[in-house]
Amino acid sequence: MDQIKIFLDEKDMPRQWYNLAADLPTPMLPPLTLDGKPLEPAMLEAVFPKNLIEQEMSTKRWIDIPDAIRQVLYQWRPSPLRRAVNLERFLKTPAKIYYKDESISPSGSHKTNTAVAQAWYNKQFGIKRITTETGAGQWGTALAYACHMFGLECKVFMVRVSFEQKPLRKIMMNLWDANCVGSPSMETAAGRAILKEMPDTPGSLGIAISEAIEQAVSDKSGKTRYALGSVLNHVLLHQTIIGLEAQKQFKKVGIKNPDVVIGCAGGGSNFAGIAFPFTREKINGAKIDIIPVESAACPKMTQGRFAYDHGDVARMTPLLPMHTLGHMFIPPAIHAGGLRYHGMAPLVSQAIVEGLMRPRAVDQLHSYEAAILWARTEGFVIAPETSNAVAAVIAEAKKARLEGKEKVILFNLSGHGLLDLSGYDKYLGGKLESSKVPREEIKKSLARIQVAHRAVARKTGKW
Repeated sequence: MDQIKIFLDEKDMPRQWYNLAADLPTPMLPPLTLDGKPLEPAMLEAVFPKNLIEQEMSTKRWIDIPDAIRQVLYQWRPSPLRRAVNLERFLKTPAKIYYKDESISPSGSHKTNTAVAQAWYNKQFGIKRITTETGAGQWGTALAYACHMFGLECKVFMVRVSFEQKPLRKIMMNLWDANCVGSPSMETAAGRAILKEMPDTPGSLGIAISEAIEQAVSDKSGKTRYALGSVLNHVLLHQTIIGLEAQKQFKKVGIKNPDVVIGCAGGGSNFAGIAFPFTREKINGAKIDIIPVESAACPKMTQGRFAYDHGDVARMTPLLPMHTLGHMFIPPAIHAGGLRYHGMAPLVSQAIVEGLMRPRAVDQLHSYEAAILWARTEGFVIAPETSNAVAAVIAEAKKARLEGKEKVILFNLSGHGLLDLSGYDKYLGGKLESSKVPREEIKKSLARIQVAHRAVARKTGKW
């Protein structure tokens, strides 16, 4: 009988996070200020607490997970590594398909891993209130839960299209005593400016970030800070517990490394969580195909530019070296709201430049087709974001069948889709449309990127 669930004891949960910045063959370029100077840590202190700034700037390979954070993570971690045997049989593939099930966290996604860490570090620094943005609502619910656990206030600016599509996410945030508003809103100068210019905008993560940062830095008491659910180094760091657990679980069944590692990629957090520990193995000689999968509605890795760009519309963030479509780009109103971010995490971007990762874009119709097949074989209803990863998994499994090769495919099931059934209903009713963006629209957005400070794509050429 095939083993379809691989568990770890609580005592085997990783005690350290892994920092890819320590091992990148060519280090990522530094964030810059508007005048082109490298960003100094002190410049971030109005936005983040010092303890998280230290992690953001760190190049240490291993960073200890405080016991207080581990105690909260124990509520659902270690998460199981499962094998998708029913999907394998349906596809008639020689590949073995494994996935980390991050849907079992209290908020239903991987986002809770970093939400707990960030809330705890803010609490230790004396912060009383945290502001943030959220796309599909997974990050907002995760941070609402974490703030409640540590007695912090939480304010969430939720991208308007998702705010309207997914009202149950708002209810979850309210359940944990968080305040959630649709973005753009009339509560901030950034929001009011956008609404004046584009009153019917579906919103974007770039806009919501601007609103959240504005509220954080305008608190004269100094007791409010901002938290980000993806993109930045310290966020990706906290997610590596996913891949580190997977490595231990594979060892239990005699697998040294998977042949393929896949994760959906919006800002990069869940993908980095599963992929970074295996990227280290690839840097050290392992043959692993690592695939970040984005939505065709926001194809920054496959059609964007590696450039210095802002992380938000109002340009309140520093200039980050990343694959981007331009900070003013507003993607189509797809149901995978977590993939509607214009830029990719700098660490992931540098790994792509180096050739360590091979990005791919998936159309919304194909992703939902994959999600339906997953539900009808494996039984679980997955998040629209995760469905993009599953589409790539199915393609790789079919490729293995055509090649007649036995492969081990690993992906991250980043969240469940039980609050996203409206998207499934539209797909089943034939009302869902292709999410591909016209090339001319992408060209226009790329042309608006400021190029005063050029991001040079540096690499060793080894991969």
